[in-house]
This record gives sequence, C-alpha cells and structure tokens, in this order.
Amino acid sequence: MRAFIKQFTPVLIVCEATGSFETRAVTDLAVSDLPVVVVNARQVRDFARATGILAKTDKIDARVIAHFADAVRPDVRPLKDRDAQRLDALITRRRQLVDMLTAEKNRLLTAPEWTREDIEAHIAWLKQCLKKVDTDLATLLKQSPLWREKERILRSTPSVGPIMTYTLVSELPELGTLNRKQIAALVGVAPMNRDSGTFRGKRCIWGGRSTIRSVLYMSTLNAIHFNPVIKSFYGRLRLAGKLPKVAITACMRKLLTILNTMIKNRTCWMENV
Repeated sequence: MRAFIKQFTPVLIVCEATGSFETRAVTDLAVSDLPVVVVNARQVRDFARATGILAKTDKIDARVIAHFADAVRPDVRPLKDRDAQRLDALITRRRQLVDMLTAEKNRLLTAPEWTREDIEAHIAWLKQCLKKVDTDLATLLKQSPLWREKERILRSTPSVGPIMTYTLVSELPELGTLNRKQIAALVGVAPMNRDSGTFRGKRCIWGGRSTIRSVLYMSTLNAIHFNPVIKSFYGRLRLAGKLPKVAITACMRKLLTILNTMIKNRTCWMENV
C-alpha cells in the first residue's frame, strides 16, 4: 500500500472519524509523509446539508468529503508517537472500565439474589482491571521527562488529581501553546453568542472535546470546595446573581485558563497565583 500511495503527491487527504477504524489507514499515510487529516463526521454531514446534499451513499460521502477538504482546508496534525498512542489507549480503556463498573453497580441495586454473586464477582474483576490501568498510566507518565514535568505542574493545583492530569496530557497536547480564548474554545467552555439584529440570546457552550470537558467539570466541582481561588470566584459569581450552572461553567473556564498559563510559564500553583 505504501509503495502505491507514494506514486501520488496529494495536497491533502481527508477522512472521517469512524470509531478508530480509520487509525491503520491514517497511520500508514502519515508514515509515508502524506498530509492526512481526520475530521469530525458531524461537520462533514452539516457541510453536506449546507450544500443541499441530503442523500447519503459511499460515493456521495466521498464527493462531499473531497468538497469539504477543498473548501475548509482543515489543519494537518502531526502523527502521535507510540507512547502517546499508548497513553490514549489506556485513557480510553480506563473510561470504558469506569462506565462498565458504574453500570454493574447500578444493576446490583435491583438484582435478584440468583444473579448478585455473579455481578459482585464482575465488579471485583473490573476494579482489579481499573487498578492495573491506573498503575500503567502512572508508569507511562514517569517514562517521559516532558510528561513528568507537566504532571508535576498540574498536580500542584488544588483539586487537580491524577485522572485530570492523565486526560490533559493525553487529549490536550495544545495546553500551554494557545491563548486563553483559544484553549477555552478548543475544550468547549467558551460561551457562544446567539445574537441576530436586535435579538440577544443566551450565551451557551457548544462543541469542543467532550471527554476533557467531563473530567474538567468534576475537577471544578471539587475546586469550588477546596481550591481557594476557584471557591472565591464561584462565590462572587453567585452573589452577582449568576445561576449555579453558569457559575460552574465560568469556573471551568477559569481553572482551564490557569492551568494553561501554568504549563506555558512552567510554574506551579503557588508560583502562578
């Protein structure tokens, strides 16, 4: 395959994200020094609707993706190295184990006596698997000087634990390289305007990297109680009349901005505050 594709020099190769089924092809293309981009399938579908294409077949999809690539020109991202790919896989596996563990615990609440023993055994096994993944993640981070430095800085922040650290290192490599507005928009905690003419709609967050946002949300809830800066900020927002969810979202954005600045300046929490 590599010998075949090297005969061509395309300006840009674009494919949709298909639940990791695209990984092998993207890796081979990138290793062959070909510019390849994986784009969000929802963006491509919205683009198709915007151009009046409502039908969906493989041939139509191929034409739409080619048109999307020509019109939008998405940025090419460098291929992750082997360690970064392993970190991604471990983070994904941990998320899967937590989801399964939560589901089994919920089943146990209403399970009849004939199935309780089996569910309890499965829960115990899932906990062992989760513990092993956490150990592998900690070991992997220690092997990289860059990741160790990021971990040291991030973990110095009250309310930022190992899971938040693993997620940011793995799924937000841009942390510390963008300004506060860019990093907030990338994660999806920047308020989007909904204005038209004299109408002024409610601002709301939209898009971004949902997996990071979920972990950031939990860390922010913790920070509201135990991080003095975020706790004070949340209190001021509530006194100003902001709704709890609005105040929490603003705190998520503030915490992310602080972490972004810390990584950019390579300073720990007390040095940065």
